[in-house]
Formats: sequence, C-alpha cells, structure tokens
Amino acid sequence: MSAGAHRSPLTYQVTLTVLVLAALALLMVVGFGSYAMVQADRASLERQKIFFANGLQDQIAAVQREQESVTVWDDSVSNAKANNQTWMVENLSVWMYSYYGHNRVYVLDEANRPIHAMREGQVVAPAAYGEDEPALLPTIEKLRRLIAQPAKENASGGPVKLAAEDLVSLDGRPAILSVMPLVPSSDRVFQAPGSEYLHVSAEFIDDAVVGKIAEKYLLDGAHLLPLSRPVGSASIPLVDSRGVILGYVGWDQERPGLTLVRKAGPALILAVLVAASVLAFLLRRLRRASSALQISQSQAQYLAFHDTLTGLPNRALFEDRLRRVLLTANHDGVKVALLYLDIDRFKHVNDTLGHPAGDELVRQTASRLQQTIREVDTVARLGGDEFAIILIDVRDVRDAEDMSERLQQKFQLPFSLMDDQVFVSASIGIALSTGPETDADDLLRRADIALYEAKRNGRGRYQVFAGDMDDLLLRKRKVESELRNALAGGGGIKLAYQPIFAADGRTILGAEALVRWTHEVHGALPTQQFIAIAEERGMIGELGKWALLEACRFAAGTRLPWVAVNPCRDRAGAGAPATRDHRKRVARKQRHDTHGPGKATQVGDQCGAR
Repeated sequence: MSAGAHRSPLTYQVTLTVLVLAALALLMVVGFGSYAMVQADRASLERQKIFFANGLQDQIAAVQREQESVTVWDDSVSNAKANNQTWMVENLSVWMYSYYGHNRVYVLDEANRPIHAMREGQVVAPAAYGEDEPALLPTIEKLRRLIAQPAKENASGGPVKLAAEDLVSLDGRPAILSVMPLVPSSDRVFQAPGSEYLHVSAEFIDDAVVGKIAEKYLLDGAHLLPLSRPVGSASIPLVDSRGVILGYVGWDQERPGLTLVRKAGPALILAVLVAASVLAFLLRRLRRASSALQISQSQAQYLAFHDTLTGLPNRALFEDRLRRVLLTANHDGVKVALLYLDIDRFKHVNDTLGHPAGDELVRQTASRLQQTIREVDTVARLGGDEFAIILIDVRDVRDAEDMSERLQQKFQLPFSLMDDQVFVSASIGIALSTGPETDADDLLRRADIALYEAKRNGRGRYQVFAGDMDDLLLRKRKVESELRNALAGGGGIKLAYQPIFAADGRTILGAEALVRWTHEVHGALPTQQFIAIAEERGMIGELGKWALLEACRFAAGTRLPWVAVNPCRDRAGAGAPATRDHRKRVARKQRHDTHGPGKATQVGDQCGAR
C-alpha cells in the first residue's frame, strides 16, 4: 500500500506533465503547420518563377542554336554578298520559318542596310525592315561593337561566339530577338573584318512558346498576359535589356502546402483523437517501456560497434581500438602489426551459390580468424569480405608473417556451404607501425596498399608493405590524372597513322591509328606503359572512344578506304565503344562537323568496324 501511495504522486506529476506537453505540442504543430504551409506555397511559387525564367533563357538559346546552323557557313557569306535572293529564301529566311518557326528574318549588309526580309514565311520588300528597325537597332549595334572588339577566347581556348540577343516588342507583341554575323566555316572564303553581313531573326513569344516552356517544367494553365490585364502572383514579366516590361506570362499556381493540409487535415484530426485515447494506456506502461528502452539502448550500443552477421567488431570499434593500441604502443616503445585480409573471388561464391552461402562463408571465416589469433589481438569485419586483424606487441615483421601463414593454412581447409565443400583463398596485406609518427589512418592505408599488391601478384598470398609501393601507387595515380587531363583537351595525346600497303608495296589500302602521348615533362611515354595504367584504372573505354572519334575525323578528310583503331577492339574489351550505337553516334557527329553525310557515315562505320 505504501508503495502504491509512494507511486501515486509521481504518476500524477508525470500525467500532468505529459498532458501539458501534449497540449503545447498540439499548439506548436498547428502553428508550425500553418507556417510551413505558407512557406511551402511561397517556395513553390518562387521555384516556378525560376523554372519559367530558365525556360525562357533556354528558348533564347535554342533560337541562337537554330540561327547558328545557317550563319556559320561559307555558302551563307558568298550568297548574301552576291545578293542571291533565291538562295537566301531557301536557306536564310523562309527555311527558318518553316523548319524552326522564326517569324521574322532580315539580312543586313555591312552598313546595316536591309537586303532581304521575311515575315511569317513570306518574302517581303527589304524596306519592311524600317518598321522594326527602332526595336532591332540597339541589339544590332551591340553586336557591331562586339565584332569591332579584339577577338577573345572562352574558357576552353576557343573563340567567343559573336551573338547578341534581347527581348523586343514587334507590333505590340513580345518576341525573342537574336542577331548573328554571317561568317565562313572554313578558310576557303575570306571576309575582311568589319564587312560582315548580319542575320537578324525574331520569334514571337506566343501561347505556343509559353506552352512549350510550361510543358517542360510541368506548369499548368500557362498563358501570355498583355500589359493591360491585371496579373496575379503566379506570373513573371517579360523584360528587355533596358528594363522595359513587354508583357507577362502567367500560370495556375501550384500550392503544395495548402493541398497537403486539405488532404491530410482529417487524418491529422483523427490521429490526435486516437493519440488522446491511448495516452492513458501509454502512461500506464511507462515503467515497462522505460525498462524496455534501457534494454534496447544496450542492444543498440552493441550493434553500433559490432557486425550483425559475425558478431565481430565493426569498422567504428576497430578504428577506435587501433588508435588506442597505437597510443599505447608508442608510449611503451613496441610495434603494432595490421593485417588486412580479403577473401579471393568472393563475388564468384555469391554468384554461383547465392548470397546465403556468401554470408555463411563470411561467418565461417570470422570463426576461423578468431580461433587463430591470440586473445589480446583484435579481428574485425570492415565490410563485405574484408577483415582486419590488429596484432599487438610484435617484435618484427616475422611475427606478422607467421600469423599470416597460420591464417593461410586455415583457408586450405574446405568450407561447408549449402551442402557443398568449397575451397577459397585469401589475400593479406601487412603493415607495421614505425614509431610515433604512424597514425591509424596511415597504417590502414599501408595495409590496403599491401593487400592490393598481394592480389595483383596472384592472390592467395600475403604481402608486406614497402615504401616503394606507396610511391608506385602515387605515380600511377599521377599518370592517371594527367592522362585524364590530356583526354579532356589538355594536350600531348595524339594519334599516329601507319599506312597499310597492298602486296605490290605501292598501293595504300588503309592506315592503322596508334596512340602516342608526349608528356609535357617526361616527353614521349611508352605506349604499353600508359595503356596498361588506363586498363588498370578503368580508363581504357574512355581512351578507346577518344581514339575512335579522332581517327574518324582524320579519315573524313582523306581518301583512305578505312582506318583501323586498335583501342576500339583490341584494348578496350567489353567496355569499348566499337558498337553499332557508338558508330552511329560518331557518324552523326561527323555529319555535323563535315557537312557531308555520305562519306562521314562511311568513315564512321569503317572506323568502328576496324
């Protein structure tokens, strides 16, 4: 009785506290929910505005790309200066309307005088340009100033694209304006600086353009709003470079916050009622829940530092013990050895016998490792099929080698997996502490490098870390980085072409493309050296793609029947780009670069096939 009386005030205090906290929590949920709803709707609106603004910029860029397809062309320069009206109709004006939907096109000479004009797919007199000139002239003059400036280079070292764009109002309608000079695409046509003709193209921003942008960003009810019509919050202005508003684009605002409240409101109310009805029940079980929580915390603490499959220490506990062991060893002047063990071809066991067999192999491996090491040592599972063993108070590397040999002997015995006797081996990397300067991360890195060398030298063996291993790995990584930079355009890598002769010794049947790399510091590097590193670091596919494309570009400018590219077939393996899809992509690339689809397709297919 006294115990019950003793517990009643506590129960009352807990109940009152919980009820007060529950009421405060409910008020906070309602308040924060309302605030979150407003903020979500506001953030959604701002995001929709950004989407539409980005979509408009994408549309402007699309107009420029479409315009660039005819402005960078030898024929455009020649025919415009020859005042070939028929050619300009078919390629510079009506074609831009019928193929891309550009509403107005003007061709201006070097003095900004119109020589050709098109409106809505119909050729009109050049004098019609005068009606639009006040709106177009600022952008045209801006481009003339850009042309008059010294040539600049972009970040990739190429020339800056000459173009000027803006939003303008034509006949009271907002439009995208883009102006580009007609420039030759090759050295066959010479054009004196300052004599460039201009291609002026405008596309009206109508409901079709707005709908295209809205469809891309999933905006409902998008439409163009005139200046005279009131606009809501779900709209953005169409502003030219001078800050003049030409119109508005509006859409149906998406309100995720309000929608969520409407859908979840009844469920939340029901949840509150249910929570209130079970609150007393929860309070009665408070003591039992507290005990269960304490047990759960103990289990969670154990699981946080142990592997659930094997019961061994996990990486977190392993790293903590390794740091502690190193501190003690440095203080006492003794050495610590770290063994990094990996089961060879573990994936093969998983693939052939299944993951349950793989898990059982990991469990049996953990058991054998625990049976082999001393009680003072630590074995941990770092993940997958990787284990680490900390050997304390070792005299020299021979102690670690003796332990590795005993571990290797354990792997000579078969493993019983799914009623099968399976033989597997393990590779071990060994690293020893060298003094106070050795930290846990450095020791683990050295053991990992030694493990890598053990696997590279044939698996089923152990390897002690040596200083030159670190240097070799760093050199390989440096070569890999420099090779990636060279493939990305950093220079130095190229193809050399060796002719293939017929039996008469005079007729050239084709050529073989050979990869050569002239390093900016070390000069010409042996091909086998950097090809081997490319294969080892997984770059051979990228190198093969680069070689195939470069060879196709070379072949497109020659009369050779074919060019053989070794990396495409012999070196790149299954990851090589010498596939039908890649040849098609190369062919399309060559068609764009050479303006001649027939030969480019043939060269691309031949190069890919060889």
